[in-house]
Amino acid sequence: MPASSSPPILPVPCVRLAGDRIYSCAVCRTHTSFHDDVISKAFQGRHGRAYLFNDVALPNVVLGEKEDRLLMSGLHTVRDLRCVKCQTTLGWKYEIAWERSQKYKEGKFILEKALVVCEW
Repeated sequence: MPASSSPPILPVPCVRLAGDRIYSCAVCRTHTSFHDDVISKAFQGRHGRAYLFNDVALPNVVLGEKEDRLLMSGLHTVRDLRCVKCQTTLGWKYEIAWERSQKYKEGKFILEKALVVCEW
């Protein structure tokens, strides 16, 4: 009887961001974003304070499925952000803000302060 073999686990290629002020996954230190992309540090996440970013390093952060979520600021369609290396959920991306006053969030990203670290 032939032995079954599973495919080898390959390392996940991650992009190292160049710069002095980088945010990284708190679990595995994969680079997630530049400090210059922080729009606001006055947001609330599932685990406490969170930062609103203009952009994240999408090769290093993967997007989940779209889902409607009722947040403190109203109903939004969001996609969870996970670290590509360790799969930790780091925050979410705002796809649609259903309230007119929240439209500025569309296309922006939340990273939770408890789940990322500053590398500088």
